[in-house]
Amino acid sequence: MPVLVSDTSVLIDLERGSFLEPVFRLPFEFAVPDLLYERELRNHGGPALIEMGLRVEELDGPAVALALEYRRARRSLSLPDSFALALSKSNSWTLLSGDGPLRALALEEAVKCHGVLWLLDRLHEHHILDQNALTVGLQQIAEHPRRRLPQAEIRARLRTYSVL
Repeated sequence: MPVLVSDTSVLIDLERGSFLEPVFRLPFEFAVPDLLYERELRNHGGPALIEMGLRVEELDGPAVALALEYRRARRSLSLPDSFALALSKSNSWTLLSGDGPLRALALEEAVKCHGVLWLLDRLHEHHILDQNALTVGLQQIAEHPRRRLPQAEIRARLRTYSVL
């Protein structure tokens, strides 16, 4: 089963749209690096995510060195984001991120990268949620003051879900 390594921004958006539980029914395994889990998830719903199926992965020495190299090269990246990219790169896994600088570096590093909207497309494609649940959840994400998703893409998805 393909492994998707998530950054925190994707998990936050999934939670805002009430998509966390459904996304774990997709034919993927979801993982985060241990550093990201310890710093950002353990005390913020991390145990529930593990119960749903989230894997917490430890980076080996060369992957830690790669993460630190990413961090030195791009000071705008957080250390957890650098670890997520290094975990993806080291294992040839897909990265899930909503962070622009992280996505740009993933592209430079030839790491396949997707975001929340791609996951919603998979929920739609696999008939895991009906059109109402997809629409309501996406609207919740879109209406949040700290949303990061492009408005044009949100509108396109809402049109798609409404014509089912």
